[in-house]
Amino acid sequence: MSLLNSALIELDPETVNTLLVAGEAVLVDVREEEEYAEERIAGSVLYPMSDFEVDKWPSFPGKKVIISCLGGVRSAAVGNKLIGAGHGWVSHMKGGLNAWKDAGLPTIVQE
Repeated sequence: MSLLNSALIELDPETVNTLLVAGEAVLVDVREEEEYAEERIAGSVLYPMSDFEVDKWPSFPGKKVIISCLGGVRSAAVGNKLIGAGHGWVSHMKGGLNAWKDAGLPTIVQE
């Protein structure tokens, strides 16, 4: 069974960066607190997959919400859960933080 759902929109890191810089989107990181503390994308919001509850999913009126993780598997899983709960179209960053770094985009690293 594929992790991808037809309503799950995959965005590449460059597109995500453009949306973030323009202030049109919020990146929700679904990795765990320790992972997020070690390295993260500036401005991202932490919402660990282990704490995931559909009715507590954060909303940012007027902004696109893009889900991210380390490699794209957890963000796709959370996205599909949201779609299954009736959230309609959901977007996530294909390849996650690894793809972001591979694209040469900056991260915040714990010293």
